[in-house]
Amino acid sequence: MAGEQKSKAKMEQAKGKAKETVGRAVGNERMEAEGRAEQATGDARQSKEKAKDVFKR
Repeated sequence: MAGEQKSKAKMEQAKGKAKETVGRAVGNERMEAEGRAEQATGDARQSKEKAKDVFKR
């Protein structure tokens, strides 16, 4: 389960980065903001999983 969540976090980060880049390229501020938000969601999920790993030990 933890591996699934970690990969989901990485996918959200990558998807957000791509969306942000496309938004910046076409001049769409909303898409750029959505991309940053998705990256933040992925970062938060990844941090949560790392914290869970620390407490497992």
